[in-house]
Amino acid sequence: MPGPVDLHIHSCNSSDGDFTPFHLVRLAHEQGFAAISISDHDTTAAYPETLRHGEKMGVEIIPSIELTTLFEKREFHLLLPFIDWTSKVLGDLVARVAEGRILEAQARVAKLQELGFDLQWEEVWKASAPFSPLGVTIAQVLLKKGKKAEDPSLVKYFSAENVMSAPYAFYKDFFAEGKPAFVPRQNIPLLEVLKIVPETGAVPVLAHPGAPFQQVTRTDLSLLREFGLEGLEVYTTYHDESQIQQYRAWAADFDLVPTAGSDFHGSIKPHIPFGRIKDGDISMLEKLRQRRP
Repeated sequence: MPGPVDLHIHSCNSSDGDFTPFHLVRLAHEQGFAAISISDHDTTAAYPETLRHGEKMGVEIIPSIELTTLFEKREFHLLLPFIDWTSKVLGDLVARVAEGRILEAQARVAKLQELGFDLQWEEVWKASAPFSPLGVTIAQVLLKKGKKAEDPSLVKYFSAENVMSAPYAFYKDFFAEGKPAFVPRQNIPLLEVLKIVPETGAVPVLAHPGAPFQQVTRTDLSLLREFGLEGLEVYTTYHDESQIQQYRAWAADFDLVPTAGSDFHGSIKPHIPFGRIKDGDISMLEKLRQRRP
């Protein structure tokens, strides 16, 4: 079936996503997508529901997940299209990631409390449960509460230039390395994950290499390819045209399949509408399919 392919979409099963799997598949059908992947943060809870909706609406669904890992002291996000979401190996990985995420989130909330912010762990957990709270989720809870209370320390995040990306601006100001509420990562090492991935049936694809928190280098890709990386998300809302050209060239140099993904979430990223990235096509999907273990 002709049409674009988006291998990086988030549902309400991510703690920072809004739309149900049904709604996302319907949007994909309405916009003529041939295939999509719901790649939620550290969970495959969108499956098998998404597969049922895809079958009914004629949209191919590629089961996936966006796994949070650690590489060279940086947080790297690994997409795993074609994942067997019932795999025990995957279940063990997800459990380890969730445990680390909760420890990180609790430490972040504690640091914000030390800085004088009115925020309780119970509020954060309620907003994200049953999923581990991400940094931007914590920021959302605090900003929503701060706006209602007219907290003067948070005024800058409600200004016209920041309101569209307020949670991310707060993250950068407080949770980034060297900032007041920074907490060391508790993620699983990426190289360890790459060794295990073949047991899950997935094809490992590195998400948004140009993201500010990743800044993937040529040397990084050389090493990751040796450890089994098979794809690189070249076309993404994180990249400008020069970055697209750079990562496309590197993908060719290291025999990595270039993929496309919008990283659609919903209200937390209002500047990214569904269908923003349409550079993906069936040929990319077939190349990934050929590399399944």
